[in-house]
Amino acid sequence: MGVWIDTDMGFDDIAAVLVVLDAGEEVDGVSLVFGNTPIDQVKRNAAGAARAFGWNFPIHEGRSLPVLGKLETAERILGEAGMPTAGLTLPEVDALPVSDAFAALCAWLEEEGPKRILALGPLTNLAALCLARPDLAARITDLTWMGGGVTSGNHTASAEFNAFADPEALAIVFSHGLPLRMVDLDLCRKVFGYPDDVAPIRAAGGANAALLADLLAGYISIGTSRGRPGMAIYDPCAAVAFVNPGAISFRSARIDVELGGTLTRGRTVVETRASHATFNADYAVDAHVETTRAQILGALMREAQK
Repeated sequence: MGVWIDTDMGFDDIAAVLVVLDAGEEVDGVSLVFGNTPIDQVKRNAAGAARAFGWNFPIHEGRSLPVLGKLETAERILGEAGMPTAGLTLPEVDALPVSDAFAALCAWLEEEGPKRILALGPLTNLAALCLARPDLAARITDLTWMGGGVTSGNHTASAEFNAFADPEALAIVFSHGLPLRMVDLDLCRKVFGYPDDVAPIRAAGGANAALLADLLAGYISIGTSRGRPGMAIYDPCAAVAFVNPGAISFRSARIDVELGGTLTRGRTVVETRASHATFNADYAVDAHVETTRAQILGALMREAQK
């Protein structure tokens, strides 16, 4: 049986998908959610990525708005396309066929076998599943999510973007007891992409070498333009945790999300003391940095060589 990926389809999401495929996993389906950009641009990104990289797994349109509150995107950082570039962009292609993510996810969960999901954006699609079909949500055997922050945020001082964009969705997922593994900002900030990582990808010689190099360079520039040596490779870290358990270690904890407050909304609060709380999730505490970097950059390189 294959796996499922829930994504808002920016460049690091694309890289995460490539990590999963490079590890030999079969992707049964992908559900799209607002996040990096509004859902219409997410759909365009997914269609362009599918064309560029020859993806033939089904891709389904998911939620366009959070459970409560206004639409929040990362466009102020990532631009209208949801992925900065040093030159080339994803191909402009026809829209994806109309396909409802909720129905597709339900159908997949009704099948036999392990149900492993890698989630790379706001958890709105999975919250909808929990509310409407808790019986099927209970069949999920592994939900690895890139999101949250143990010590601080990025979209605000308190909150990581994927949590801030729909904290009610995260609260719903917690309340339904899904087997959540959180790969948070603190973990991802241990694994950087650097400007020197671009040239080998560009020189790989395959059909997508220049495209991947330009997208990687654009992504890394998010960090370097702010005076950093590179850029944390967020979503691919969660993908490595998903496919290579030995590379990233986890610890059990009680994790909750703040739903109120102008300064604290979306903050993930992690309690590690068993004497103080009943644990409900795991969070990533350490990564073998070189192994993780090698797996991510290796997946990009092998795609660039095709």
